[in-house]
Amino acid sequence: MNIPWEDVRLFLAIAEEGSLSGAARRLRTTQPTVTRRLAELEDLVGEPLFQRGIQGARLTTFGERLVDPAKRMAEWASEIERAADGAGAAPRGTVRLTAPPGMAFDFVAPFAGQLRARLPEVRLEVVATIQYVDLVRREADLAIRMERPVQRDLVTLAEHEADVAAFASPRYVARLPRGYGAADVDWIGWAPPLDHMSPNRELAALIPGFRPVFASDDYLVQLRAAAAGLGAMFLPRTRHPFDLFSDLVELDLDFGKLRGAIHVVSTRSALAIPRVRAVADLLTAELAKVERLPPRRPAGKAAPAKRAGV
Repeated sequence: MNIPWEDVRLFLAIAEEGSLSGAARRLRTTQPTVTRRLAELEDLVGEPLFQRGIQGARLTTFGERLVDPAKRMAEWASEIERAADGAGAAPRGTVRLTAPPGMAFDFVAPFAGQLRARLPEVRLEVVATIQYVDLVRREADLAIRMERPVQRDLVTLAEHEADVAAFASPRYVARLPRGYGAADVDWIGWAPPLDHMSPNRELAALIPGFRPVFASDDYLVQLRAAAAGLGAMFLPRTRHPFDLFSDLVELDLDFGKLRGAIHVVSTRSALAIPRVRAVADLLTAELAKVERLPPRRPAGKAAPAKRAGV
């Protein structure tokens, strides 16, 4: 039986997304097309692969047996594509980079302007998401991640750590009572399904009955709310060449050793492609220019903070 790779890719997308509509979005096609192609695949193998219902598509027992071989096939398909892409010597073509939305907005987008001037034949495609994007399957060539990778197929090219502190607009800080504490502050935090993330969990441990005054699943929306004087949010104490100026100032609060980190990650096979290596080298060089800012000044003399996604 000859099962084409495109059919395996369809099967894997449905299995991992848990629905035909999710698979359609990943494959950039329509749900009717996914439904038709799945029916053709099930006719070919002679067994149902999924049980469809209101909750989505759930693997059958037969379908579960095919998941691991399909994943291995996906990895080898990516290796073949990378080997072919590496044949050309000059950096040209599309490089796909994934990064958290804040980092994509504040650092990667302006970096793309510099990249364009240095590598005019390279097109940068940015996936701004906190969702996991699989580099091994070539869903992206490079990634900026908040956690150090543990998979053996991934390589860390650069990393940067910075202290994290609370920031708010000057007019909001002016409204806080003298000698304020963390419980006196209106906090801007994460909305479900991200409400388990930092700083929500740290604030929940510190403040009984903690609830953000404003919550969003989007970092940029949180930042805009802070700039509008709605409350305070956590930001890294950093400065880099692409910074956008902001009036946000650091609050006079001590949260101990709160730190954040980012890691530039790729695969060895992707780095063998000239355009990916060229972008990776420029990206890591710019990341090396990021500076750590000193701790806050005494109360009432907070230094303006630069917005930073790192």
